[in-house]
Amino acid sequence: MDTVTPPPEPAALADHFEALFADDDDPWGYRTRWYERRKRAQLLASLPAERYASGFEPACANGELSAELAARCDRLLCSDGSAAAIAHARRRLAHLPQVDLRHAPIPAQWPEGRFDLIVLSEIGYYLDDDAFHATIDRAVASLADGGTLIASHWRHPEGDYYRSGDDVHRHMAVAFEQQSGWTRLSRHEEDDFLVDVWSSDSRSVARREGLRP
Repeated sequence: MDTVTPPPEPAALADHFEALFADDDDPWGYRTRWYERRKRAQLLASLPAERYASGFEPACANGELSAELAARCDRLLCSDGSAAAIAHARRRLAHLPQVDLRHAPIPAQWPEGRFDLIVLSEIGYYLDDDAFHATIDRAVASLADGGTLIASHWRHPEGDYYRSGDDVHRHMAVAFEQQSGWTRLSRHEEDDFLVDVWSSDSRSVARREGLRP
């Protein structure tokens, strides 16, 4: 396990995010950095389906990834535990009627219903152990048959992390291996980030498209 600096208590971490978004509508450069734009492109390219009926993106931050996910979803629910982040996301996504935005921290306010796409991007390291494992359990329970869960995380330690990005993905892999019928469809690994895709539909994209038996 990577060594990381102990993170703040959850309440302090929540205040930290409010302060970040109060001072800046793009504190991590999601909109401006080529690294972030390229990583989003990799995540979107990793999705095995061209379109999804219903998607859920918790921890949507300022809505930069949400805007691109919305182009692939008939309906997209986005949430964040930061009221300031949701305010920025509302402005960013105001032109997209298929997007529903909610100020709702996870896992305490996990939405009802089932989704055929759940996106866990840059969130797993910010959850304490109980919240992290509850989030994985609720994500699995909320996925529709044949649905897709995609996860993407930074691989380097930070002071406000409970665990490294590698540990996030290792724990998720174990959780999905324990679920009958779940398959990791793909894994994209670079020095700086990981993208993993799990589904209960084990077919490759070529098989889904009828290009091979």
